Amino acid sequence: MKNKYEIIVVGGGHAGCEAAHAAAKKGHKTLLVTSNIKNIADMPCNPHIGGSAKGIVVREIDALGGIMGKVADKTHLQIKMLNYAKGPAVRSLRAQGDKIAYPKEMLRVLNSLENLTIKEAMVEDLIVEDNTVKGIILENGEKIESKAVILTTGTYLKADILVGDTRTRQGPHGEKPSNFLSDKLKEYGFRIIRLKTGTPQRIERSSIDFSKTKIEPGDDKLLTFSFDLEPSYKIEDQIPCHLTYTTEETHKIIRANLSKSSMYGALDDIKGVGPRYCPSIEDKVVRFADKKRHQLFLEPESRYYDDIYLQGFSTSMPHDIQEKMVHSLPGLEHAKILRYGYAIEYDAIYPTQLKNTLETKVLTNLYTAGQINGTSGYEEAACQGLMAGINASLKLEKKEPFILKRNDAYIGVLIDDLITKGIRDPYRLLTSRAEFRLLLRSDNADLRLREYGYKVGLIDDNQIKKLHKKEQEIKELTSYLDSKKLKITPEIKEQFEKNNFSLPTFTMSLFQLLKRPEITMNFLSSLIDIPYNEDIKELVEVNIKYEGYIVKAYKEVEKMLKLEKKHIPKDIDYDKIINIASEARQKLKEVRPETIAQAIRISGVNPSDISILSVYLKKEYNKND
Repeated sequence: MKNKYEIIVVGGGHAGCEAAHAAAKKGHKTLLVTSNIKNIADMPCNPHIGGSAKGIVVREIDALGGIMGKVADKTHLQIKMLNYAKGPAVRSLRAQGDKIAYPKEMLRVLNSLENLTIKEAMVEDLIVEDNTVKGIILENGEKIESKAVILTTGTYLKADILVGDTRTRQGPHGEKPSNFLSDKLKEYGFRIIRLKTGTPQRIERSSIDFSKTKIEPGDDKLLTFSFDLEPSYKIEDQIPCHLTYTTEETHKIIRANLSKSSMYGALDDIKGVGPRYCPSIEDKVVRFADKKRHQLFLEPESRYYDDIYLQGFSTSMPHDIQEKMVHSLPGLEHAKILRYGYAIEYDAIYPTQLKNTLETKVLTNLYTAGQINGTSGYEEAACQGLMAGINASLKLEKKEPFILKRNDAYIGVLIDDLITKGIRDPYRLLTSRAEFRLLLRSDNADLRLREYGYKVGLIDDNQIKKLHKKEQEIKELTSYLDSKKLKITPEIKEQFEKNNFSLPTFTMSLFQLLKRPEITMNFLSSLIDIPYNEDIKELVEVNIKYEGYIVKAYKEVEKMLKLEKKHIPKDIDYDKIINIASEARQKLKEVRPETIAQAIRISGVNPSDISILSVYLKKEYNKND
């Protein structure tokens, strides 16, 4: 039984960690294979967890029983809530991670799992019989059997580091890449694509003049990603980031040397498409030529060393040009570059080849998660790893798969976008991608998803009792605000006048008062004792203030769910549907949507095509059978 496991996870990045944790915690004998144990949960690029939309995903991972949020809470340098003034739909937590402490804590958690074995090796091929995966084959020829395999290989498939006119076959940190696995996947029938991402310079802290930059501290309020942990840090101990900007001189240097950039002429064999929403500094200067400057963040990477990450300055320029570029920045005139920026090109599979469980359509019992699916970002990878780990486990248990819809979670939006729309460049989650974002907030991730986590076995009884207590308190506070009338005393009148709020002309409940844009829960708490914690009060305030919009969103959800119930037969032959557009036919054959709702979301499928498809299903499908 030494070389037999139930689930094998290939790759120890953020997707691999979540997949292995979920499978092992659910009681399955799991093997995590990584080329370097020291790189488990590594942050090869930016040193932060969360951010716009991504911070909500981390809370969703925690609500379902994943570990990214908990590890981030225990190891971060600072944390803040982004977009707080913009409204609840776009608020997201962002923590400055510690590149030493985070991987160390993640490895500790994984090592504590009794069903998980970690092995250092390179996977070269899969064991495949009758289009079904039965295990893996290592570089040394060793075979390890399993009932399911989850590939989370990140950017290591045929990875090339690009700097100027040089191309070097290696992964991040100069690691050995996987040179054969993507070719094997192609032989099995997968469509393989080439993608690209990049990273900026690391600067020696002592060489930066921070007086020429703007300080960016963490929030002065204790915050956590996890719904289970209390804050373990002191506000005053947070390490600040700093803000600086590119200059006209920076742009002049870049324009004068564009032909030396790997991406702009120095290499003529680049096939990879770079990230649209996290472009290199060359891309920014070319695409946004009218902008006089671009903001850059100086981010500390760890408490254990002094490297500063130059966020926003990703480049594939030669080293001598990078020196000039960095020295043109305010505060970095005499900066010492410890590591230069580079671009990395790598293989990925086109994600329409996946089912909504993240099992591949090409090979049975093979799951993929993370950057191999064409996404970018630690958070996007982690949530896919979690879902792949859960679904691989459920399949072994002969249980129904776990599918999150677009109205359930950002995780549902991400997976649906990948398998339905495909990608043109590395996919990054944005709040604008979620049509029901007012329902998918940071503050209610546990209310949305924790019951699911309990059902699949990753949330325990104590955690679910805590959730039920929270739900009860929300009901109690809402009822209290609805029944409690505000009596206008001289003291109350004075508080309204002091804040320039118009005084109610009739007796109003606190619920009615909160409907007013200017009235906040904090203001009401200053007038009358409201004995609930801040999280409960904030959540109830959002529910009351945005009640009309929330009700409207739920009505839109109902419409979508009706279409989700209109299933498309798996054996449908789209070539038999007369009058459907050729592009729509090709896309429907490629994606093979399971429902009419999913078909509507496919790029290139128009409303007229959906009408023809619906009529065909109603009148012709059974006849053709």
